[in-house]
Amino acid sequence: MKTLGLFRHAKSDWQDPRARDFDRPLNDRGRRGAAIMGRHVRDHGIKWERMVASPAIRCAQTIELAAQASGQPVAANWDRRIYLASGVTLADLLREQDGDPKAILMVGHNPGLEDLIFDLVPDDSTSPLRDLVEEKFPTASFAVLELDIDKWSDLRDRCARLVHLTRPRDLDPELGPELK
Repeated sequence: MKTLGLFRHAKSDWQDPRARDFDRPLNDRGRRGAAIMGRHVRDHGIKWERMVASPAIRCAQTIELAAQASGQPVAANWDRRIYLASGVTLADLLREQDGDPKAILMVGHNPGLEDLIFDLVPDDSTSPLRDLVEEKFPTASFAVLELDIDKWSDLRDRCARLVHLTRPRDLDPELGPELK
């Protein structure tokens, strides 16, 4: 069995209309969300043997703030392919992981992370957590999947169970959806 953690970057800033999407930083709400989720990922108790992450500024800042808040330094393996990747591309990237770590944490973007969950977890009405992801996998959300595989190269559709899902609003209601 393998374990896959998926951590979506925190809320980004759209204030500068000239900024490239890749270069958008976190906004204040995103910085708060990254910190609270960093502590949650630490407290969840899984030892992540490898972290693969998008090098987009909002992902790098999410990781930095989460690590500071959790008191645990992290070393990310930056992979540009994660930036705006499809679920299929993310699965291919996981299949390529060398050394066969038991637990990988991937930090990236939607819709790719969400699509990866939909590809790996069967849509058979037995996963209430999958149903929540179908509603939305908001920024700074953290999901854990248990995969029925022995090697990452064996990754295939419908091989996982979604065993954990936490959104920032689950830990701090002020980090929930903005109502207008």
